Amino acid sequence: MRALAAWFDESQIATGYSSEQFLELFRNNLLNINIDPAPYGTHSFRQGGCQYLHIERRWPLRRICEWDGWSTEFTNMTIVKYLISSNNDPAEPRDHFFNPNQCPAIKCPHCGRCCLCA
Repeated sequence: MRALAAWFDESQIATGYSSEQFLELFRNNLLNINIDPAPYGTHSFRQGGCQYLHIERRWPLRRICEWDGWSTEFTNMTIVKYLISSNNDPAEPRDHFFNPNQCPAIKCPHCGRCCLCA
């Protein structure tokens, strides 16, 4: 995605490029590296973007919803479909959840949350 954004910036193309054109080029790139493009679409980028903003950038859910134009009333919970997917690998094994020997999560000096990044 960063390479595409850099290419757009360098090419000075301001109009005429659609998500359909992007998807076709992206799928062609996947074929070039012997990956079946059938499971991938533009929602792959939307889901990845939401996960990146929440996990890496630590954006709160409300901010992600505002950025993506979703309702912030949280009655639909569309955001959950993008943040949690059956395609994702779990961050830690389930048997670690209540492991008494696991280090406790402490308040992170960077994000203010109780997380394992501290």
